[in-house]
Amino acid sequence: MKDGMLNEEIVTKAELAALQVPVGNAVVLPAGSRIYITQMLGNSITAATDIGMVRIARAEAERAGICAPETPCEAQQEPLTLEQKVWNALSSVYDPEIPVDIVNLGLVYSVEVIEQKEGGACVNVRMTLTAPGCGMGPHLMAEAEAGIAALEGVSEVNVDFVWDPPWNQDMMTEEAKMQLGML
Repeated sequence: MKDGMLNEEIVTKAELAALQVPVGNAVVLPAGSRIYITQMLGNSITAATDIGMVRIARAEAERAGICAPETPCEAQQEPLTLEQKVWNALSSVYDPEIPVDIVNLGLVYSVEVIEQKEGGACVNVRMTLTAPGCGMGPHLMAEAEAGIAALEGVSEVNVDFVWDPPWNQDMMTEEAKMQLGML
């Protein structure tokens, strides 16, 4: 499947590990399942299935031949700082129900990069969710942690959920509001 062919029926040729949205329960979609991809953003895919909405890791979808492997982006002209790389990694984590990344949604409150004497850096992230009871919270946290941990120079990652201040739509960037038709 080409990434631009959203909302077309796909019949899976292999089993797929997925997470039910919004509860976050792990499920296995058997080969022959019908799925309709509704969102292919960042490192995950959201699809409608016979059991409801699911989130599929992009690597899992690539393994099963549902989408083509992503091609690496061209190297940037100016080198990025580690903090900028962390923000970029967080920008590749998308809410499974809203086609906006967690940074533009205003869910990331702070990023702190602390260089360690023994080498590497400790990265501390404070973030929230759109709703405290969101079952996808642990999965969004794990995806954020994995993206940051994969960065060269990172030796430790701490992602903490905070509920103060409570998230509200005013925390979204103008870009996110425009994308969602709120402006």
